[in-house]
Amino acid sequence: MSETPDPEVIELASKVFDLARTGDADALAAYVDAGVPANLTNDKGDSLVMLAAYHGHAAAVSALLARGADADRANDRGQTPLAGAVFKGEDAVVRALLAGGANPEAGTPSAADTARMFGKAELLELFGSR
Repeated sequence: MSETPDPEVIELASKVFDLARTGDADALAAYVDAGVPANLTNDKGDSLVMLAAYHGHAAAVSALLARGADADRANDRGQTPLAGAVFKGEDAVVRALLAGGANPEAGTPSAADTARMFGKAELLELFGSR
């Protein structure tokens, strides 16, 4: 294995991370279908799902989850996509993640803890109904 990453691989990964940030669900789905790992992470441990969730792109989150991405994959700081979506107030993303099997108790702080911190009783109720 080479010490220096292949520049073409780095360029492709950067492009795919940008697609997650901008929410291009169709392009993300096509790349994952073509072999890009659904759980690809950047240098901070942020997965494609984390980036799409944090930037408010429910359709991209759903597309990635449908292709095997881990809804609860925490980044290097212990944060999960669901906690990020709660923090950002992205209710459609919260629902997409829950539909994809996200656990409100995963991560540090968890999505449930985050909802408690911000007084989001409706989300706590939604989490409890699961």
